[in-house]
Amino acid sequence: MNLNRRTILKAIATSGFISQIQKVNAQDADAKPMQIGVSTRQIDVNGKAAKVYSLATDGSTKGLYTRYGLPFKAVVSNQLSEETLIHWHGLTAPTGMDGVPGLSGPVLQPGESREFAFTNRRTGTHWMHSHVGLQEQGLLAAPLIVAEDGAALVDEQEHVVMLHDFTFRSPAEILAELQSGKGGHAAHMNMTGNMANMDHSKMVMPSGSMGLMSDIAFDAMLANDRTLADPEVVQSEKQGRLRLRIINGSAATNLWIDLGPLQGELIAVDGNAIYPIKDSRFPLAIAQRADIRVQLPAGPGAWPVFFHGEGLTQRSGIILRSGDGSIQKQSADAENAAAMVDLTLEAALRPIAVASDNPVARSEIIMLTGGGSDYVWGLNGKPSMHDILFNVREGERYEILMHNMTSMSHPMHLHGHYFNVVAINGRRFHGALRDTVLVPPDAQVAIQFDADNPGNWAFHCHHIYHMNSGMMGAIAYQNAA
Repeated sequence: MNLNRRTILKAIATSGFISQIQKVNAQDADAKPMQIGVSTRQIDVNGKAAKVYSLATDGSTKGLYTRYGLPFKAVVSNQLSEETLIHWHGLTAPTGMDGVPGLSGPVLQPGESREFAFTNRRTGTHWMHSHVGLQEQGLLAAPLIVAEDGAALVDEQEHVVMLHDFTFRSPAEILAELQSGKGGHAAHMNMTGNMANMDHSKMVMPSGSMGLMSDIAFDAMLANDRTLADPEVVQSEKQGRLRLRIINGSAATNLWIDLGPLQGELIAVDGNAIYPIKDSRFPLAIAQRADIRVQLPAGPGAWPVFFHGEGLTQRSGIILRSGDGSIQKQSADAENAAAMVDLTLEAALRPIAVASDNPVARSEIIMLTGGGSDYVWGLNGKPSMHDILFNVREGERYEILMHNMTSMSHPMHLHGHYFNVVAINGRRFHGALRDTVLVPPDAQVAIQFDADNPGNWAFHCHHIYHMNSGMMGAIAYQNAA
């Protein structure tokens, strides 16, 4: 989709999408590159120390903040004893800067540094994460916020929330167990109820379905590295208005955002403004982002905001507090497991930005396949990592119909582009502008995108264990290097 600055400003102004944000590391055009170090750090998870990855910008692990219209310049230094590479999820960087080994460039070896510099064309709530192996499960991720500059600011407070599913186990061990026919996925396939070597007692299947919402047991759900045993408290003015920028950085868990008695306005998805939708509960698939505006009631008070994994009783959360409101202890386990994340809200989302008027040059069908007892996943019946699914020509518009033939949901992510969701199970509409869309079991979801960023681009399921077991391919421009 080609959007000029005037269109972007109009869309953002209409939704009230602009707000003040602390412009940590915000660059000037002639500024030196931001320094991003990849290393390790230690966090506390329910009283137990955990060593996880660290992605620190100019020494801060709170994320990267910059402004629209400025060049993106960053030097990434690998301070690990293993290779890595960082993907700028949500920024439509040139193909050589996209951070995907085998498609956009070599990995960063231990001790190696590399500069990434390109013209950024996106605003909004995004994130950056490793695209090497299973490092994302180890929390090698951080927020990436691009604030619009030059428009009227809305009087509201902002807060970024990065969500993770957490395990003390080695992700490689978990994947090996799944691929050997053990664990929760094996129990799902065999329908025996025997969960093998893992405790999956909190996992459920949707009523009347053979689908599975989760096949991995996690030790905790985290919101900004914290559990509900010691949640982050966001202090606000009385009757304050907040904009929550929420990022689902989970490796394998789709979530529900639960505002409890509060009502919120969903004003943007995947960094793109939509016509606001009011509710107290919103779905958020793996890798998706949601900007939600919340108006706190008059007087002092404290309100928990929960992030509840589908099929699980486990949840994380933060506390919104105004004045000297009393904070009550919240349980990390809900009374009931959360329902499957579905497409009800997706079908209701409408973008503010005007869609491309380019006619569709060609339609492609991609079948999401696999998921047997061997835990092999694929596209069109074939597991791969970088196989070309189809070719496109620059300047043309394409439609992809994804049909999920498996018994698990797949959050499908297209690199280097944004797409409109245009149909769900045959019902056509002009849906949200996204880079990641969920395709539930048996569902058919159609998207359209403009081929406006030449190169070879990853197209994959963002469930990290599915991706690393074959559900990844590529879309290539003709004559692209």
